[in-house]
Amino acid sequence: MRKKLKWTVMILALIFIGLQFTNPGHTNPPFDETQTLQRTTTVPSEVSAVFARSCNDCHSNKTNWRWYTYVAPVSWLTVGHVNDGRAELNFSEWGRYGTRTKETRLNGICDQCKRGTMPLASYARVHREVRLSADEVRIGGSFFIEKP
Repeated sequence: MRKKLKWTVMILALIFIGLQFTNPGHTNPPFDETQTLQRTTTVPSEVSAVFARSCNDCHSNKTNWRWYTYVAPVSWLTVGHVNDGRAELNFSEWGRYGTRTKETRLNGICDQCKRGTMPLASYARVHREVRLSADEVRIGGSFFIEKP
């Protein structure tokens, strides 16, 4: 029984090591700084700080790729989440969005933050500092309501 367990552990370790060669690309694409949310819209400093702390890793081209995002299978999940997040909303490309898209995205941000679905629970469990307080949601909501 002990020998069988040893072989099982060795095989699992080899599979884990082999998976490390399948990591997806971790990118921070270049972007035009003049097209960012902060450069194209007047954003209060407290709202901008919340975006930087809680949103930019998945919704900008300024992702802080931490060490564990390079370890499979976590790498597959994190790169997928970031790519999906950027496709849905990218603060680095904000100036390229049309008025209607901006309005839709701002309403979506507000709704998801009020419901507590953003930042993602899986991300907030690992990074407690990204969690939004009720005051941050309220301040952000008032910023979004004022936008055209």
